[in-house]
Amino acid sequence: MSTTTQTPNRRGPSNPGERIAEWTDGRLGLYKLAKSNLRKIFPDHWSFMLGEICLYSFTILILTGVYLTLFFHPSMNEVVYHGSYAPLQGVRMSEAYASTMHISFEVRGGLLIRQIHHWSALIFIAGMIVHMMRVFFTGAFRKPREINWLFGWTLLFIGMFTGFTGYSLPDDLLSGTGVRFTEGAVLSTPIVGTYLSFFLFGGEFPGHDFVPRFYSVHILLFPGIMAALLTFHLILIFYHKHTQFPGAGKSEKNVIGTPLLPVYTAKAGGFFFIVFGVISAIAAIATINPIWTMGPYRPDQVSTGAQPDWYMGFSEGLIRVMPGWEIRGWGHTLVLGVFIPLMIFPLVLLSIAVYPFVESWVTGDKREHHILDRPRNRPVRTGLGVAWLTMYFVLLIGGGNDIFATHFHLSINAITWFVRIGFFVLPVVAYYITKRICLGLQRRDRDKVLHGRETGIIKRLPHGEFIEVHEPLSQQQLHMLTAHAQPAPIDPGPEVDENGVQRRISPVAKIQAKMSRGFYGEENNIPKPTAEEYQEITSGHGH
Repeated sequence: MSTTTQTPNRRGPSNPGERIAEWTDGRLGLYKLAKSNLRKIFPDHWSFMLGEICLYSFTILILTGVYLTLFFHPSMNEVVYHGSYAPLQGVRMSEAYASTMHISFEVRGGLLIRQIHHWSALIFIAGMIVHMMRVFFTGAFRKPREINWLFGWTLLFIGMFTGFTGYSLPDDLLSGTGVRFTEGAVLSTPIVGTYLSFFLFGGEFPGHDFVPRFYSVHILLFPGIMAALLTFHLILIFYHKHTQFPGAGKSEKNVIGTPLLPVYTAKAGGFFFIVFGVISAIAAIATINPIWTMGPYRPDQVSTGAQPDWYMGFSEGLIRVMPGWEIRGWGHTLVLGVFIPLMIFPLVLLSIAVYPFVESWVTGDKREHHILDRPRNRPVRTGLGVAWLTMYFVLLIGGGNDIFATHFHLSINAITWFVRIGFFVLPVVAYYITKRICLGLQRRDRDKVLHGRETGIIKRLPHGEFIEVHEPLSQQQLHMLTAHAQPAPIDPGPEVDENGVQRRISPVAKIQAKMSRGFYGEENNIPKPTAEEYQEITSGHGH
C-alpha cells in the first residue's frame, strides 16, 4: 500500500511589495536580523543624546561636504581673481582660494553650506569631548566597553586632524598662518623633521602640493576611517546593550527603556532634524571663517589675531607658553620650546586612551558593568576628570593669549606666566576641591538615607526643644542612594609570613596596592549606611 505526501497549499503574498520582501528575506535573512535588533531596548536619559549629537553632526558634515566638493578646486596654481567680490578684483591667488570665493559669493546656497559645514565640525568635536566626559565620569568605559572607548577616542583624535586639514584648504591668510605654524612644529622634530616637512608640503614651504594632499586626506582617508570606526562603535553598543543610570528595577542584567522601533527611532529622527535646524540657524546668523576679509595666503604676511579652531588651542597653548629653550650640539639644534609641547600633547591624549585599562588594573575590578556610577561615588576618578578639564581650559587661554590681552586690556606676559604656573597648580587644586565636594555629597546622601529629607518644617517639643521634621525617603530613592558598590582596596598581604620570614612582594604589587588605596581607601570614600544602621535609626533607637 503506497502513501502519498501532499504539500499544503500555501497562498503566496497578495501584493508585489510582500512578494519582494519575502524573496529578499529568503536570501538575506533580514526578518530574523530585524526581529532580534529593531526591538532592542534603549534607556531614556538626556545625557545619552550627546552621542546622538555627534552622530548627527557627522552626518551633516558628510552631506554638506559632498556638496562643497562639487565646486572646490584643490589646486595651488595661481590665477587672477575676477569674481563678484570687488575688493579682491585683479588679485593673484591660488585656485583653492578662488574656488572658495566662488562658493561663497556665486554658488547658490554655497556660503550657507560652507557655514553649516564649519559649524558642524566644531559641534562634532565639542560633542565628542562632552560625550566622552559623560562616559568617563559615569564609568561607562569599564568592562566590557574598553574597546568602544578606544573607538571613541580614535574618532576624537582623527576628528581633530580632519578639522585641521579642512580648515587649511581655502588657502586664505588665516589658515595659511596656521599651516606655517604646523610646518615650524614639524621642522622641530629631531632628525626626521626636515623629511616630514618636505613630504607634507612637497618641498620648501608653502610648496605646491599641500592643498591637494590635505584635500585627499580630508575627503577620503579620514572620513573613511571615521565612518568605519563609527560603524564598529554602534555595533558594539548594540552587542553590549546600553548602559543605564541606577534606579528601581534596574540591574546589571536588564535594560529599562523604550524599544528602538518605533519609539526610539521616531525620537531619534526628530532629534536629527532639530540638530540640523539649530546648526543651520547658527550658520545663518553667526559668520565663521570669513576668508574674504583675510585675503589669500602670502608667506610674507601674518594675519592679526590668528587663532586655530578651539579644539587645537590646547596644542597651540602648549607651544605659546613654553620658554624658548634650545640645546645645541654636534652641529644641530634641538628646539625644546617646540619639541617638549609636541611630546606632551600626544602623551596627554594617550593617557586618556589607556585610562580604562589603568583603572581596571589599579582597582583589580574585572567584573562587567552595565549600571553607571554617580560621579560623587567615585571621587578620585571625578577629580582626575575635572583636573584634566582644568588643564585643557588653562591651555586654551594660553593658545589665545593675544586675544585675551587685547580684549581685556591685560599684559600678554602676565597671561603667559599665569598659564605657565596654572598648568601645574590649577589641576591639582581642581582635583582636591572636586574630591572634597564629592565626599561632602556622599555624607549628605548618607544623612538623607538615615534621617530622611529635610522638609523645612520646624516643630517645638513639649520640653521646649526645636527640631526640624524629616521626611523618610521612598524605597526608590533609598535604592538609588545605596545601590552602588564600594570595593575594598587591594591588600598585598602581610610583609612577613607565619614563620616571621620577610615575604617577597614585587614592586609592581606594592604600587598597585598603594594606588588602589588611593581609589578606595577610607580617606577617599564615605561608607554608605548599612541595613543595621538604617534599622536602628528608623526604629527610634538612634535618637
